Amino acid sequence: MNRRNLWLFFLPSLAFLVLLFVYPFLNGLYLGLTDAEGNFTLGNFTAFFGDPWERRTIWVTLKIALPATLINVLLAIPFAYYMRRGLRGEKVITFFLILPITLGTVLVSEGMLTYMGPKGWLNQFLMATGIVKGPVQFTHNYLGVLLSLVIQGFPFAFLMLLGYISGIDPNLERAAQMLGATKWQIFHRIIFPLVAPGIAIAFCLNFVMAFSVFPSAVLLGQPSGPTRVISIAAYQWAFEKFDFNMGSAIAMTMALIELLVIMLVMIWRQRIYKGASIVGKG
Repeated sequence: MNRRNLWLFFLPSLAFLVLLFVYPFLNGLYLGLTDAEGNFTLGNFTAFFGDPWERRTIWVTLKIALPATLINVLLAIPFAYYMRRGLRGEKVITFFLILPITLGTVLVSEGMLTYMGPKGWLNQFLMATGIVKGPVQFTHNYLGVLLSLVIQGFPFAFLMLLGYISGIDPNLERAAQMLGATKWQIFHRIIFPLVAPGIAIAFCLNFVMAFSVFPSAVLLGQPSGPTRVISIAAYQWAFEKFDFNMGSAIAMTMALIELLVIMLVMIWRQRIYKGASIVGKG
């Protein structure tokens, strides 16, 4: 196949990429850097960062997204490590672990409202057993949004890390055991550096998903108060105040923050993986 035919082969996928990702990004960037008349301005960004009510959405979103991402990844690592060689009932366990993916964000949120609400099954059980005297506020607050992101994000992290850890040659572990290494030393010096790329990718994907949280923050949080995340701010400016330029500027700010976090994680990944390569060669 010559080079011209190769380009024709990839043309449909390139066109799909441009229409679905490149054009919306460039259009959003253009709107964010212009006013309603199409004149270049940085006023949208200065107005956003100059307003304490709008600016605080960055911190609110980070305060939700970072803990949710860390919980998902840290929980997924031991689960994936324990299940890397298979075990009895693995298919059933995996089914229940990935079930939230099939339900969708809105259905999971509605289920949490029913199960964890003031009159939900969980509160009824806690009060019936005497663990608590009154209903625990699991929803319509920070905790509700955080739990929702953990329930929805954990399966992605688990499946990605399970694939990475399962692909590690078991002979490496056997060789380390023969040389007298403990289980912790095997995990810390062999497994963890080799699975670091998977951890980095799982963290980045979970963070982007959590940082762009919208339905959960509306249904399970307080969208006009403590859990007014940055995506809600962008939505309100674009579709309630009909200021698409300001809404686009906020969306570009979201993208910039996500890109910054991803770059930091990739730098960490490169340092860990490079260290593992040096140790392996030594």
